Amino acid sequence: MARIIGVEIPDKKKIAYALRYIYGIGPKISEEILETAGIDPNIRARDLDEQQLARITQAIQQGQYVIEGDLRRDIAMNLKRLQAIKCYRGWRHIRGLPCRGQRTSTNARTRKGKRKTVGVKRK
Repeated sequence: MARIIGVEIPDKKKIAYALRYIYGIGPKISEEILETAGIDPNIRARDLDEQQLARITQAIQQGQYVIEGDLRRDIAMNLKRLQAIKCYRGWRHIRGLPCRGQRTSTNARTRKGKRKTVGVKRK
């Protein structure tokens, strides 16, 4: 497997799709990187030589893209800031509830987790 910026990308996929395995790189940025590096997006990742991998790495670094650890850190800091100022979105993140206005009486199972049945116990 080829390694780009510390991330192993799959060999069998086309390089345009394989670059998306790097956190923070999507379809558009992947196209921009390959265009800057001058590499055909249809070539498989296993067919790249060391020089082409170096050009891709250089294109990512020159493009000033926020990826991997830096991006994860930024997102975590944003959530911590919201929680620290105790705004509505911060409270929702703390409580594990949806914070973009979805209904919670019936849905929101992804955020709330598995159902906990609350019933009346009879003697």
